[in-house]
Amino acid sequence: MIENDQMSDQPIRVMLIEDHPAYREVVEIAISREPDFEMIGTYGAVEVAQRSLLNRDERNMPDVILLDLNLPGISGLEGIPVLASTFPDAKILVLTQSEQEADVIQAITQGASSYLVKSATAAQIKSSIRGVVKGEATLDSRVARYVLNTLCEVLPKETIENELTPRELEVLSLIADGMTKKEIAKALQLSTSTVSTHVVHVFEKLHVSNAPAAIAKAFRSGLLPSSTKK
Repeated sequence: MIENDQMSDQPIRVMLIEDHPAYREVVEIAISREPDFEMIGTYGAVEVAQRSLLNRDERNMPDVILLDLNLPGISGLEGIPVLASTFPDAKILVLTQSEQEADVIQAITQGASSYLVKSATAAQIKSSIRGVVKGEATLDSRVARYVLNTLCEVLPKETIENELTPRELEVLSLIADGMTKKEIAKALQLSTSTVSTHVVHVFEKLHVSNAPAAIAKAFRSGLLPSSTKK
């Protein structure tokens, strides 16, 4: 896994598991054009990606795995825990056609760090990759609220020791709507660095390390209303 202070020196190693050749090629080209990315493997099945480990050393392990769900053999959903055990330091970013609520919930609970649908732009995909290596996470805006409300229902209530400021709560609410830091900065007329600072403070106060955990905890504690289901 790339540490934050190394990101300027070492490219983010990306592995893509996608069985559709045309889409696989589009994503590979988009990733390969970025100087801070290194595409270290593209595969059409989870099993093939696993076997690639036999010929890899630690320097060639992925930092981020882009994973489709609708795959031959082992499905993407079945593959998440498999990949998590095979590549323990890699972040799994689901990139799929499926907007089914059950798929989203299962992917997140199985260990996926982010969930995007294939209508996401190349810029959004690349931004999500950069985000997950820094401990951030992205949920497609069309499913974010459902996921977080569902997690709120099934997990126990929690109390928050450190009170969030109105601005921090506003930023957290926009993250729950699926907005990126850049989008939040534009909406609130703030700089991206200021938004990042607010996010860091939110994580510290909630004692969490990423956005889904922060939002789920905020829902469970009542900081964010659970009556916003779509």
